[in-house]
Amino acid sequence: MKPLLNLLYALGIALFFSSCTVTSPLNGGNPSGPPAAEYVNPYPAGTYEHFQARLEYLKGLDVYRNDVAYAAALPSETKITLDLNTLRGKLYDKSNTVILDYPITPGTSQHPTPRGSFSITEKIVDKESNLYGKILDANGNVVKSDADSRKDSVPRGGRFDGADMPYWMRLTSGGIGMHQGYVPTNPRVSASHGCIRHTMDGVTQVFEKVKVGTPVTIK
Repeated sequence: MKPLLNLLYALGIALFFSSCTVTSPLNGGNPSGPPAAEYVNPYPAGTYEHFQARLEYLKGLDVYRNDVAYAAALPSETKITLDLNTLRGKLYDKSNTVILDYPITPGTSQHPTPRGSFSITEKIVDKESNLYGKILDANGNVVKSDADSRKDSVPRGGRFDGADMPYWMRLTSGGIGMHQGYVPTNPRVSASHGCIRHTMDGVTQVFEKVKVGTPVTIK
């Protein structure tokens, strides 16, 4: 009788371990089985759908351009949409086709970018801010690198040096506009004083295809 009990006990132990869940780094820690399938973009390479379906679409700084539609678009017929949730901007032609999709960064919670409907009221290639920049002393040393000309005083003999805002496109009389500037990545976050910053690759292409009066929607 005792040998039979020992045999049944051994079989029970074997069955217990054979039923345990086993994980593997090859399958992402999922129960034993084939490795998790690698993501495959379902859209044809080179299409706008493929660009949007990439895993890095909302993280990276890549710019999409429809070369044919972009070349044909007239500045008098384009419009812009800036999405503060996806942190992407889109330039459309007269047929409502996206001819450019590019990364942006708007204002922080302390300096929020306004939402609504606007239009470009000014275009300047080389622009300096009269609000934000740095303050230097009489010897040219920076005494404050993130200065606000409305709040911070300039020492005797010093000066206020406005921040560069290349490819400036004004949207409001209060100083909100679009321009080239630092666009964070990893992670993508809001980082400006209220303006909408573009990468150099994006802003130069936008600047070429808009005019004073081009409608801009910020949502």
